[in-house]
Amino acid sequence: MWRLIAMVLFVLGLVAPATPCFAQAAGHVRVKIVKAGLLVGGGAGSGTLTYRGKTYPFTISGLSFGITAGATIGRFDGWASGIGEVRDFAGTYSSVGGGFALVGGVNGVHLRNEKGVTIVLQGPKAGLELAANISAITIALR
Repeated sequence: MWRLIAMVLFVLGLVAPATPCFAQAAGHVRVKIVKAGLLVGGGAGSGTLTYRGKTYPFTISGLSFGITAGATIGRFDGWASGIGEVRDFAGTYSSVGGGFALVGGVNGVHLRNEKGVTIVLQGPKAGLELAANISAITIALR
């Protein structure tokens, strides 16, 4: 009896249609951002997303509200996860954080958009900035 059950399960495994893999791959992100502000900050930049062997350029812009003073230039590297399709990467991201840079420093940021894509970036920045704020960042694929 056990042999018959094992044989039926084996045959069903062979004839059952294969289900496609809907696993979400991570993408590598590179960004250059120039920021300046006093109370309300603003920034703009550009970057690339490398996802499943292809490179997609994008623009980034944003505003921060809270305590912001100074100006910095930052170059960040990191990963984007939760991407089902490339178009999911574009959107409005939110972040709550703070930081300090004097001439040079290292900064990190954790962002999430309305489609569930999460970006974690880290890298050096140069300039003078003191920030404790809430940021809204918009990414648009080119």
